[in-house]
Amino acid sequence: MRHPDISRSGSVRRPRVTGRRPAPPPHGARWYAPTAVAADVTGVFAPVLAVYQLTGQPSPLACAVVATVCWLAVRSWHRRYRRGRLGESRGLLASVHDWLLLLGLLAGLRAVTGEGSQVSAAALALAPAPLAAGATAMALHHHLTRRRHRAEAVRRVLVVGEPEAVDTVTARLAAGTDHAYVAVGAVLLGPGHLTSGVPPLGRLPLERRDHSPEVPDLVPVGTDGSGVLAAARRQSADLVLLVPGARLGGERLRRLCWSVQDSGLALCVASGLTEVARHRVTVASVAGLNLLHVTPPPRRGAPLVWKSVTDRLLAALALVALAPLLALLALAVRLDSRGPVLYRQTRIGHRGAPFTLWKFRTMVPDAERRRPTLECANEHRATPLFKIRYDPRITRLGRWLRRTSLDELPQLVNVVRGEMALVGPRPPLPDEVARYSPVELRRLRVRPGLTGLWQVSGRSELSWDEGVALDLAYADNWTLTGDLDVLARTVRAVVSGRGAY
Repeated sequence: MRHPDISRSGSVRRPRVTGRRPAPPPHGARWYAPTAVAADVTGVFAPVLAVYQLTGQPSPLACAVVATVCWLAVRSWHRRYRRGRLGESRGLLASVHDWLLLLGLLAGLRAVTGEGSQVSAAALALAPAPLAAGATAMALHHHLTRRRHRAEAVRRVLVVGEPEAVDTVTARLAAGTDHAYVAVGAVLLGPGHLTSGVPPLGRLPLERRDHSPEVPDLVPVGTDGSGVLAAARRQSADLVLLVPGARLGGERLRRLCWSVQDSGLALCVASGLTEVARHRVTVASVAGLNLLHVTPPPRRGAPLVWKSVTDRLLAALALVALAPLLALLALAVRLDSRGPVLYRQTRIGHRGAPFTLWKFRTMVPDAERRRPTLECANEHRATPLFKIRYDPRITRLGRWLRRTSLDELPQLVNVVRGEMALVGPRPPLPDEVARYSPVELRRLRVRPGLTGLWQVSGRSELSWDEGVALDLAYADNWTLTGDLDVLARTVRAVVSGRGAY
């Protein structure tokens, strides 16, 4: 359903007043589930049938049917076809996870039934399954994201809280367009005014706790629900987001929750905890309190060792596989302009340790000496970065190398040496680190990466604050599966060339 009266900034262009609350909008189109099921069926049935027939395996049709039914059962068990989940994520890691379970399930059936097909043929036949499922999930995610850019398939959110807290929440919601929440109004509590552009729809009065009639502007506890529900009906909101604070907590928050839920409206409460990944948070109930337990960021232990070993092994294999390409690029750099093939630069790595970073040279040899004359053209003068979109020092080949990120390939040597990781924050220069605040220094708590969230989210098109936020989010919340997701997204970022200069 299209909502032409709202925008991601939270402003309302054509208010609607209605006497009843509409049904919550769908998360995605109705064809998402049939499409996902059809892709899963096609990704298993057709390859198994074809491979088994071509290689002369027994009972190809029966094996194709059994494999397809098992694949659909595994996917259904994990609720991959639920309308509220389809399109909400890229689904690559979920597809691989389900595929591994499928292999285990089929191996168990093979042991029980004595099915005699070749293991190599079965592995080849089942290989397309996660690819088809992952590609479909990415396509649905892209389609849903585009719809939400147009304010479709969203939830109309009424935010309730103190003005400063409401501004913080609505600003964060408006900063992203890949989620379902759009603030269409706010009900305020306490003094102050909004600056985020969300229309204020009312203000809850302060509570009268001493039951004194001498204070006429205060009202008894428990009379907030009618004001919130009236505002929700006025803007056709289907979700009420409560932001607890000094004036909205305890018994008042509890009674307001009752009023909203009794009306049939969906309700959620903002915890105030930001930039903490979901996997680090668990909920516990103690003495009637709901407590959020936050696990510390992984800084040592088996996951970190596994990441280091895997990164070095994959980087070494990549160097061997890409050796012909590296040789051709080196020759091209040599023929394009005078100067060395490789460019060496001191960068700051894990815990502030300096190291020498390697890249294919993309600039003229005297680029560093010419930098002071270009300071006035720096597009990030208010930050530690030095970036010019059309830097005159970049060579003809260098501009293409930067757009395709091929100039970064020699950093695979840095990964093998343990100075960098495959995925991590951008490795900063010493003069950048000298200007870091204590918050920005947290980027150095993990090894810098050949690629990372910064590279797959827009690269140089991002502001300094956006880049730092991404790096901090990675440093505090990284996981091995998250690294795989970033590596998969890197391919798309390199092909598009967005933000590379």
